[in-house]
Amino acid sequence: MTQEIFDAHTESQLKVLSDISEISKILDIEFWLRGGWAIDFLLGKITRPHDDIDVETWVQNRERFEIALAEAGYEQIPVRKQFCNRQSDFHKNNVEVTIGFITHSDNGSLIMNGLPEWIWRADSLLPQSFMLRGISANVLNPKQLLKEKEVYEQIGRTPRLKDIESKKILHSIISDFSKMIK
Repeated sequence: MTQEIFDAHTESQLKVLSDISEISKILDIEFWLRGGWAIDFLLGKITRPHDDIDVETWVQNRERFEIALAEAGYEQIPVRKQFCNRQSDFHKNNVEVTIGFITHSDNGSLIMNGLPEWIWRADSLLPQSFMLRGISANVLNPKQLLKEKEVYEQIGRTPRLKDIESKKILHSIISDFSKMIK
């Protein structure tokens, strides 16, 4: 059994995850974790140190979520012009948070706001919550997380060591999910 990774930065990130969970409850809005933290919540354990926290929510939640984070002491960081319609970035206590905004295209496909070319799986948004260290969060479907890693490679991004490891873990999670459904 591998030992759970836990350091001061991870502790700060868990505090931010707890804040985001509480803020979303107060605002009555849904959010889903993406990236490494999504994998950790799916597994129910911390697998590695993470650089940041990636969150997805509906674009109509943007203004209320940004205001609530600012009121909770989060500093909003400017994003590059090409990303301004699809994400907001925040920082608090050395923790970076990227909030991506999802919507539906004209034909009903799930997409990132402002990026209609990136069509997500119809089942990307898992309805159930997962728990980690007393924090409740929804996560993206592991099949969507895996697809994202594969798309990055297809468009020429060199896989990082953490991407290679994440793909292995995601394949295992997907296999385990398939067994539970049968």
